[in-house]
Amino acid sequence: MSTDATGRRHGDGHEEEGAMPQQESVRPLERGLAVLRAMSWPGKESARPGDLVRATGLARSTVDRVIATLDRLGHVRFDGQEAVLAPRLMELGNAYLSASGLPDALGAQAEALADHFDESVSLAVPDGDGVRFIVQATRRRTMALAFRIGDLLPAERCAPGALFAARWDADQWAAWRRRRAADPHDEGFSAVPARAVPGTEEEFTRRAEAASEDGWSLDDQLIEPGLVAVAVPVRGLDGRTACALSAVSHTSRHSARDLARTVLPRLREAAATMESTLAARAVDVNHAHGAGDADAAGSGADPARSAKSELGAGFLQSLARGLTVLRALGEAPPGQGMSLSAVAEATGLARATARRALLTLEELGYAECSDHLFRPLPRVLELGYAHLTGLSFADIAQPHLRGLVAKVHESASVTVLDGTDILYVARVPTIRIMSISITLGTRFPAYATAMGRVLLAGLPEAERAHVLERAEPRAFTEHTVTSVPRLARIVEETARAGYAAIDQELEEGLRSVAVPLRDAGGRVVAALNVAQHSGSEPLETTRDALLPALRETAAAVEADLRIAARHHRVRVP
Repeated sequence: MSTDATGRRHGDGHEEEGAMPQQESVRPLERGLAVLRAMSWPGKESARPGDLVRATGLARSTVDRVIATLDRLGHVRFDGQEAVLAPRLMELGNAYLSASGLPDALGAQAEALADHFDESVSLAVPDGDGVRFIVQATRRRTMALAFRIGDLLPAERCAPGALFAARWDADQWAAWRRRRAADPHDEGFSAVPARAVPGTEEEFTRRAEAASEDGWSLDDQLIEPGLVAVAVPVRGLDGRTACALSAVSHTSRHSARDLARTVLPRLREAAATMESTLAARAVDVNHAHGAGDADAAGSGADPARSAKSELGAGFLQSLARGLTVLRALGEAPPGQGMSLSAVAEATGLARATARRALLTLEELGYAECSDHLFRPLPRVLELGYAHLTGLSFADIAQPHLRGLVAKVHESASVTVLDGTDILYVARVPTIRIMSISITLGTRFPAYATAMGRVLLAGLPEAERAHVLERAEPRAFTEHTVTSVPRLARIVEETARAGYAAIDQELEEGLRSVAVPLRDAGGRVVAALNVAQHSGSEPLETTRDALLPALRETAAAVEADLRIAARHHRVRVP
């Protein structure tokens, strides 16, 4: 099986039987997805338009319009002359993960199992003749599992693949053979090293037969030397394998057979518990919505219309609408699906427009339709998801800091609370003759800084008081507040106001305004500030000038953080 530049599937050189008629296809959507795929290959997550022309075979004018549209939607951003994948693109992968319901239902159990084994634990689903990870509970070790949510592996090179292949029909085996003939060394799978010597068909069929008979599968260094894994199926109500549960280790700790003896009993127990969880969820969903009924959460409005009127011919309205449809599929109750009417209502699109987008997504392998209900498929995760899950908290914040500095023409920073100090984790300085010199990793006492007071304000009251007592405040300048009771009152007022502003408390001539950064649960996890040299104007004037831009930037960082952390953990330093 191969694909052309737009992702349309082909086998043996011919378009698949039953493919959508050309007039039904949404070509701008196909081309936009082709550009996103080209940017999702490792090392290609940032690219100049000319590079994308060569990678996709599309015309330069088409690529320019696609990138302009994706930039307007927030799925890519420009870094100089290069387009870069942006966290908001994860909305597409989140739509699949939410609609499947598997990470939400089973992710915590996988984490608990990883803690129990002190080994990495994964959940994976079938994706064509490959295996795609949807949950990773990893252990931090020198030799640790490096796969990410969204990574795709050849079925024959991992433990879950044999479990899935045990239920393949003749057409699925034929598709696997075509792929193997076209790519015998697995060069098309970026998550695994290419093989110098391809495995044999007989070897994989034996493993699939053993998995069918034994009810579990073993990976003895199939992915790479030293890596071993054991997988068991987790079945849904229909008896089919919904996902595979794997425990992964290294030969420095376990041989493959030793790992199986160690983890298999508990792995099977966990799979049975997961199956009970999925069964209970299905009953709850059917009771709440009616079997097979998946109404949209509410009526939407077509956001592409206003963008089109604003940007004109440079904006591909059909691409924007198609991606809106894909995101909307994530609103369906877990394990269910959405009718055409529900999709149209959720997106604010006409039924005919929504239908064409859905049929295009189905043809390209990003959605399926069963019993008149549409569902997103795991292939959606190939659209940059694995790369974007690797972004750190600082990576997410940094582009927004650059935008803030460009707007206010002053240095901006992000810090976290570390004991009684603030710790700088992201920073963009402004270029001036006189500038404030601070590097990442710099620490200052929290009580004497605007960011520190914002961070202290985010703590529970008892913890806040404990940190102030431990800080043993001292004066840095004649303006520094050192009275613990007075600092407590200032921090309490900061909590009410939602910002802090200081003038020359840390250093003569330096003033700062800061606002909190909150995670999806509303917890203050970091602080954002703008610092500048004190001038003749009052602090209140500086505060009023900077606060709107600070709050706008904080909201943008928080929005990206919510999207990025929806189905995986973004670690804050």
